[in-house]
Amino acid sequence: ASGGEVVTVASNIASDLGGSVHVLIVGGPGTAENVAELGRFGAVRIDVAEHVELSDYNPEGYATVIRDHLYQGDYAAAVFAATTLGKDLTPRVAALLDVPLATDVTGVCVEDGRIVIERPVYAGKALVRLEIDATPALMSVRPNTFPILESPESAQVRVFTPDVDPCSWSVRVLERKTSAKGTLDVSDASTVVSGGRGMKEPSNWALLEQLRDALGSGVALGASRAVVDAGWRPHGEQVGQTGKTIAPKLYIAVGISGAIQHLAGMRTAQTIVAINHDPDAPIFKVANYGIVGDLFEVLPRLIQEIEALREQP
Repeated sequence: ASGGEVVTVASNIASDLGGSVHVLIVGGPGTAENVAELGRFGAVRIDVAEHVELSDYNPEGYATVIRDHLYQGDYAAAVFAATTLGKDLTPRVAALLDVPLATDVTGVCVEDGRIVIERPVYAGKALVRLEIDATPALMSVRPNTFPILESPESAQVRVFTPDVDPCSWSVRVLERKTSAKGTLDVSDASTVVSGGRGMKEPSNWALLEQLRDALGSGVALGASRAVVDAGWRPHGEQVGQTGKTIAPKLYIAVGISGAIQHLAGMRTAQTIVAINHDPDAPIFKVANYGIVGDLFEVLPRLIQEIEALREQP
């Protein structure tokens, strides 16, 4: 979830409760740059905890800083993003505060002064509504689920140095590996081309790379959990309940059957195109356009047609 999405959710809660939104950002020196723009989404105060020992994400250090900050304020709710980092961090914060945590939230409202959330259960087959009877109401919201609304406020930015004790941390950053140069993250792409087991083997991803290149800029490669678990593709490309939740303008699913866990991560895409040899594949139930056929015959033809269109004046 983007900062704007999280702040928008918090702003909606604050509006219904008659309160205001404070944002806490944790990081190393220089983190405070450009944070004032979060005021566009309703934040009236932005507290930035800067410390050189927090330059790299540390679950224990970050959780302790957040806990101490929440203790100092009378907050009705604390909203996080259910990103990979958020899924690691929020349970730690909940444990330190000794409050329950609502995860992967897809809906929030206030009823009779009580915060009520909605979240998927049974791998997305059903939704459950829960009233959070705790203060603060701790929740992580599913990325790319809530509309981002602007309600401009003049945000006051306060930078402070938190008390941290790195010697007590059991987690250390030993090595940092970056993605290949030029690789676009699936969360940032306007178009995502994803492959599943139907690709048969890792070397066949060359076809998806050709399709990506033919489509132009702003295109990323994605993958189903099955191929990531098989070691064919890196986890950073995984789309689905245990991967990344995305909402691109165009999502092309190639050789993906459409397990409910995968659909949970991409069903909010504006346009979904599915290519699969099985006409009964679940992916076709959510697809705007479907092609039933052998992907090894369909993809070369599709790439050829796209390249021909791009060459037209």
